[in-house]
Amino acid sequence: MRLNNDKTLLQTVDFFTPIVDDPYMFGQISAANSLSDIYAMGGKPLFALNIVAFPIQKLSQTILSQIMQGGADKANEAGIPIVGGHSIDDNEPKYGLVVTGEVPNSSIWKNQGAKEGDALVLTKPIGTGIIATAIKKEKASISIVETAIKSMSMLNKKASEILKKYNPNAVTDVTGFGLIGHLIEMVKNSNVSAHIDFSEIALLPGTLNLANEGIIPGGSKRNLDYAKEFVFFNDDLSNTQKLLTCDAQTSGGLLISLPNDKANQFISEYGTNATKIGSIIKKDKFLISVDK
Repeated sequence: MRLNNDKTLLQTVDFFTPIVDDPYMFGQISAANSLSDIYAMGGKPLFALNIVAFPIQKLSQTILSQIMQGGADKANEAGIPIVGGHSIDDNEPKYGLVVTGEVPNSSIWKNQGAKEGDALVLTKPIGTGIIATAIKKEKASISIVETAIKSMSMLNKKASEILKKYNPNAVTDVTGFGLIGHLIEMVKNSNVSAHIDFSEIALLPGTLNLANEGIIPGGSKRNLDYAKEFVFFNDDLSNTQKLLTCDAQTSGGLLISLPNDKANQFISEYGTNATKIGSIIKKDKFLISVDK
């Protein structure tokens, strides 16, 4: 919502059920996920509200306190206060934030505007959907879980702040629709197509092995079913690899379209978490092609 001739007000909301066993880390992850949309629009978060559902008669209030402390600490890391919120008694815990932010009108990023010749950069590895499913099935090792938690709880703040120097053409964050789903939206809105090199996509440790064991969330399968209408997958790609490109993410990274020289500079400044995974090409029969 445009406030005046200079600034636009941003507001976003997200919440979900626990995807990890540790209540504090669940709060951290959910808060980081809620903040992500503000960063993906080039905005600055201002404050947040808690959204809480909790079975107060079934679970200890200590668990609720740990969840909310995780959210509060992540908001503090983002430099904003949580000024209130709303809670209900529910059979299953749920937690998230309503986040309000702002951005100069001239600097707002959209998931459209990608240009032919742009590089595509992804700032976090993928695989959180598969790992979260493995956690539920008790198939994920401690090291795999710890690495995934570190990725999901990491704010996109640093990536967004650095990216402002490079004037990207299009930006989105990667969440429930998976890498391919969010890229479909970007190229469709930009009237272009994209080429992806699967080998350049960073995966969280353990993701490929878990996927090969058949540990795939239903959301990722639905994402792939949807993508098949718009995406050409090279015949050398296995069905598991196709599913990985569509894995439903929680608190994923930023997907950025910007000129190749600026992409190199951004990656050099941001660090090895960011990788070039492909490029924007002239509009083709398929919105996206994925090679091995």
